[in-house]
Amino acid sequence: MKGKGCLIIGVIVALLGVVVFWGISKYNSFVPAQENVEAQWANVENTYQKRADLVPNLVNTVKGAANFEQSTLTDVINARAKATSTQVNIDNVDDLTPENIAKFQAAQDQLSGALSRLLVSVEKYPTLTATQNFQSLQAELSSIEQEVLFERKKYNDAARAFNSLIKTFPNNVIANFGNFKEKGYFEATAGAENAPTVNFE
Repeated sequence: MKGKGCLIIGVIVALLGVVVFWGISKYNSFVPAQENVEAQWANVENTYQKRADLVPNLVNTVKGAANFEQSTLTDVINARAKATSTQVNIDNVDDLTPENIAKFQAAQDQLSGALSRLLVSVEKYPTLTATQNFQSLQAELSSIEQEVLFERKKYNDAARAFNSLIKTFPNNVIANFGNFKEKGYFEATAGAENAPTVNFE
């Protein structure tokens, strides 16, 4: 009888050990997935910073054109200030929420819009658009915009993989216990699904 009781206790302890080791293994699988999200977020921030660093050179180049619309330049400068001041701190994993990502994206989209309006306005100044300096800056800006899209996609992929990992059962039990939170995504800009209207009249 004593031997049977010891056997049952031994089986229970063994099962508890298996559950604990399984939980630790699951927890440890979340850590690199979360670190991948954070690394991709850092890449997104770096590409946006590269764009922000290019803006003063672009503004100074355009500012030299006679009678250039001052309000357009002011919009770009103000949008840049807002975009560089709207940051998400990745030292705290809880900050990569859908709300914070949306706020960050809204500030960056405002700068994108201001830059687009600036480039449209510049088209009225053929002597400016013909300068080598402006052409170089425009090409660099275009390259950075492509890099931004690429890094945002990589971030979304990493966030989607992480979110899928922590939301499936029984992973969600360990994720809740370990305080792993769902990460937000970059969304398509409103109206991006509509093709632009082209008018040659």
